Order: sequence, then C-alpha cells, then structure tokens
Amino acid sequence: QEQLVESGGGLVQAGGSLRLSCAATGRTFGNYAMGWFRQAPEKEREFVAAISRSGGFTYYADSVKGRFTISRDNAKNTVYLQMNSLKPEDTAVYYCAGGRWGYVSPRPTAIDFGSWGQGTQVTVSS
Repeated sequence: QEQLVESGGGLVQAGGSLRLSCAATGRTFGNYAMGWFRQAPEKEREFVAAISRSGGFTYYADSVKGRFTISRDNAKNTVYLQMNSLKPEDTAVYYCAGGRWGYVSPRPTAIDFGSWGQGTQVTVSS
C-alpha cells in the first residue's frame, strides 16, 4: 500500500513562498499520477494541482494558476508543490494525493486519487 508523507508547510507572510514535498513509498511511484488538495476551515477539500506519471501533463485550479507549480522527481519518489505569491486565502491544510492510474483528468476530483497523506499546515499572514 502506498504511504505519503508531506513536509514543508509553515507560516509565511503574504507575497512569500513555500515549497511542499511529498515522499511516497509502497509502490512504483513513476506509474501513477499525483496531486495536491487543500482544505481550509469551514470549507470542503478542494483540488489544487495534479501531474501525470511522467510529468508531461499538469493541471491547476484557477485560484492558483500562475502562482503554484507542481513537479515530480520519480527517481526520488517525490512530488513537489512550489507556492509563490502566497495570499491569506491560501491558508489551509495541504494534502498530497496518489492517483489510481498514470493519467489525470483536466478537472481532477478526489475520487481520482486513492491514497492520501496526513496533511501539512500552510498559514499565510496578511
């Protein structure tokens, strides 16, 4: 079974940057798509970004497009989320998600992912 562990969250001022990492174990990492979701207080979990198994296709929520970049290093079994120009509304728990297959939909949803990390808190102060 796949295990996912996020790291890199923390407190940052608006306009700053953070880089999240997700280390995966338990299966052949390069065979599967990966994604990031987030959940803010009193809000439902929402899609942030996803990447296909080889990194050739990426998808982003409109709210983060142009500011966040998802990438992966299959040799290290790790997926990253580079977050720039952070806004207070980006404050949330960020979850790494493992895909069920190697591809992702242009509009990914939670059902496209079968494994989840425990989450890492990102707090952006104004």
